[in-house]
Amino acid sequence: MEEKTAQTESIDDVYHDNHEHPAPTEEDWKELPEVSDIIPKSAYLVILVEFCERFTYYGLSGPFQNYIQYPQPESYPADQPGAMGKGQQTATALTTFFQFWCYITPIFGAIVADQYWGKYKTILVFACIYMAGLIILTLTSIPPALDNNSSFPGYVVAIIIIGLGTGGIKSNVSPLVAEQYRSRSPFVKTLKNGRRVIVTPQATYQKIFNMFYWGINIGSLSAIATTELEKNVGFWPAFLLPTLMFIPCIIVVLLGRNKYVQNPPRGSVFIEAGKLFILNWKVKGGLAACKPSALALTHPELAAKVTWDDVFVDELKRTLKACIVFCWFPIYWLCYSQMTNNLVSQASTMLTGNVPNDIMQNIDPIALIILIPLMDTFIYPFLRRVGIPMRPIMRITCGFFFAAVAMGYTAGIQSKIYKTAPYYDHPEGQNWISAAYQIPSYVLVAISEIFAAITGLEYAYKKAPQSMKSIVMALFLLTNCFASILAFALVSVAVDPKLTWMYTGISGACAVATILFYICHRKNDDDDVEQDAIGRSDEELNGNLSPKTVAPVEYEAEKAGV
Repeated sequence: MEEKTAQTESIDDVYHDNHEHPAPTEEDWKELPEVSDIIPKSAYLVILVEFCERFTYYGLSGPFQNYIQYPQPESYPADQPGAMGKGQQTATALTTFFQFWCYITPIFGAIVADQYWGKYKTILVFACIYMAGLIILTLTSIPPALDNNSSFPGYVVAIIIIGLGTGGIKSNVSPLVAEQYRSRSPFVKTLKNGRRVIVTPQATYQKIFNMFYWGINIGSLSAIATTELEKNVGFWPAFLLPTLMFIPCIIVVLLGRNKYVQNPPRGSVFIEAGKLFILNWKVKGGLAACKPSALALTHPELAAKVTWDDVFVDELKRTLKACIVFCWFPIYWLCYSQMTNNLVSQASTMLTGNVPNDIMQNIDPIALIILIPLMDTFIYPFLRRVGIPMRPIMRITCGFFFAAVAMGYTAGIQSKIYKTAPYYDHPEGQNWISAAYQIPSYVLVAISEIFAAITGLEYAYKKAPQSMKSIVMALFLLTNCFASILAFALVSVAVDPKLTWMYTGISGACAVATILFYICHRKNDDDDVEQDAIGRSDEELNGNLSPKTVAPVEYEAEKAGV
């Protein structure tokens, strides 16, 4: 993506010779549009790391459903590629487990980063673990391993190791990219044309995570190559390609070690929080009663033993309040996860021409690659100019809504498949209906990701205190783990002819969640407006940062090439 966009209005356009960047007044907030600040160069390096990792992840997982579900063909190119022949239910269960595992391990990765190594070293070490799993998966997919039935145990071992490596990277790479931007207060700038704007952290983080997610989806297009390889050559080259691509990921991490903004480990929040909750159970009276200042009055013998301060208790309370918003995301991720298993199987019962059935899932990243720059460059800036800033809760609500619509549409397509010859509601092959009917399902899911998934990353970072960034990000990723548990519960109905009702039920659940989510959390957007209006971020409200504008200083350094 080009750094100069309509949203940022470029570094040179925003810069003004008077070097003064006053805080916006109440009148400024009413009259001036919001724009994003310059994106640090180090942030692009982190995005490149995520691109390489996601290239590997999606390149591997793209063929997984076919790899498990269908038997090995007699020759290649194959009409229906496969390897293990375990059936749709087993394939869906295993791919769901892989998703579950990849989103529970970030908790461990966050603890390691916060307690011992910091984000950078944790990413590097877990990348090496990831590489070991890739090698195992590739070696156990070669023809001799398939003939000796070694592919199944090799696959299980590989996904456990890969999932562990993924967890160490995912919980730390997204907060690391946001940490590269250090400004915490909004300020007013005057453009060369005399137009005044407000540069806000809100708009800047929104742009950073849009670019971050854009890089993810560029990487996810690797599934196009790997699904073609599985169809025309076999699974071993399909897994070899992303394995080789992971090598540049490790190289970029190593080469960028002196360029990243790195915060030292601050100690595991989980360990301290666990002690705090145990004490709260003994003391009663809520977390406020566990502050050292309160304990000094009520339980002086305990006050001398605690290892936290009053600020930590306040931060933990704010973190828990922010995490309540994440409780709704499992329903959303349940909708999203259908793309990687059941929709792949659905395409196998439709006419796909000469392309493999699992290539259809790449419509989602293609749509995102097109839509994210449009949203970032035109739609969001336009909405800000007309007084509709689309705060986080509103965006997440829209994301849930589009996910519900996507599943409702998919239920309609499934019903149409069941009404189509020659196999009707027990398709043993391809019914005479084009897989192009799936395109709106993927596009709608892509739109929902822009509103819900990207905003969730942004919200998790912004709402977390500085000492809890990795943990809150890991908790946000953990919601995908709970979605996998829900998906496990649906495995029994992930068979013909029950799929129409399964999609209908998921759509209905997400629609209800959409309404309840907005009713419960709509006031959070008003809180964001109030915090921006007084010119202080969440960290500053807790005394972690001084309420001064850092960006102009960083801008001068950027101009000087420092």
